[in-house]
Amino acid sequence: MDIREAWEREYFNIGGIHIPMGELGNRLEEIMQKKPVVLYCEKGVRSVIAIQRLEAAGFHNFINLGGGMKAWKAMM
Repeated sequence: MDIREAWEREYFNIGGIHIPMGELGNRLEEIMQKKPVVLYCEKGVRSVIAIQRLEAAGFHNFINLGGGMKAWKAMM
């Protein structure tokens, strides 16, 4: 699940559901709860914060993409 802003996603996109971090609280019903979900942002910091917030809301099925899109692009 991409939590970056729309302009970041336009620059580089690997697919998946897009819910910007600022909209997470209002869009919880769109997030899968039964299967593991990988969260990612540009560097991996926002996704860690988002996972903490989601866990506080009762979700416990998230995996952080360490290093985010920056690390992903470096592997290509």
